[in-house]
Amino acid sequence: MSNFVSFQALSLMELRVQNEHLAGHLPTHMKGLDEALCGGIPFGVLTELVGPAGIGKTQFCLKLSLLASLPASYGGLDGHVIYIDVESKFSSRRLIEIGVKSFPEIFHRKGMAQEMAGRIHVLRPASLSEFTESLQQIKISLLQNQVKLLVIDSMAALVTGSLAEFSRIPVVVTNQVRSQSRDEICHYYFQVQSWNETIEDRTRHDSHLVAALGINWAHAVTIRLVLEAKSDQRFIKVAKSPISPPLAFPFNITSSGILLLSDDGIELTGPDINAIHCQGHNDIINFGGESLQC
Repeated sequence: MSNFVSFQALSLMELRVQNEHLAGHLPTHMKGLDEALCGGIPFGVLTELVGPAGIGKTQFCLKLSLLASLPASYGGLDGHVIYIDVESKFSSRRLIEIGVKSFPEIFHRKGMAQEMAGRIHVLRPASLSEFTESLQQIKISLLQNQVKLLVIDSMAALVTGSLAEFSRIPVVVTNQVRSQSRDEICHYYFQVQSWNETIEDRTRHDSHLVAALGINWAHAVTIRLVLEAKSDQRFIKVAKSPISPPLAFPFNITSSGILLLSDDGIELTGPDINAIHCQGHNDIINFGGESLQC
């Protein structure tokens, strides 16, 4: 009987520890967004960034990767990051620039830039099969290393495979958009030969844009953040969240990363919640003479 009670108490304690761990957040250091999400990007759920090409999804992921690798004393998770760079948009130079501009007291120390960058492990699978193989390596890394964040940029090309085993850490994926009028053409499967034509819509007019991955994928996502451009202004919207009402925050992309122009979110109703606008934004941003995809 005493053994049973001890086992039950141990199980309850383990459950409590697990729940406390899953209740954690990765702060984005964007005050308004962090308040809306009750602390930042939550552990244990799938967070999606969706928006047109060049809107800032990769810039967002770079900043999150940096924050996850920072010491806890600076608001980071003091861990390693696995960054699956499907579209070869990851830039270590840009990552260090964001770090220097955001945390000069850390990155001006000798060797700190290299140490922080060394905590971010970049994988570039060229196919779905390579991605599946990478998952096995990632599972081992989760056990052997202090991995605190998994980023997949972008998921639109990698629509299969289970992410359930990574629920101990924040999982952030990006998703492209497509024109709704081409609904019958794009079937959400991995199609290298037509991916650039069907998924990335770089038009400047405000068309009927929808997420490249369909309704089944949308149901698997717990937090959906929509990045869009409307009337020459970029916005990040909390379009889906169990803890926050739909809100929109205007933002700019600066040398230190994404910067909210206001911490007071604009409340959204009706179709505006899930609409994805693409009006007048430039998909190339120049920092230090280097052209960067967003």
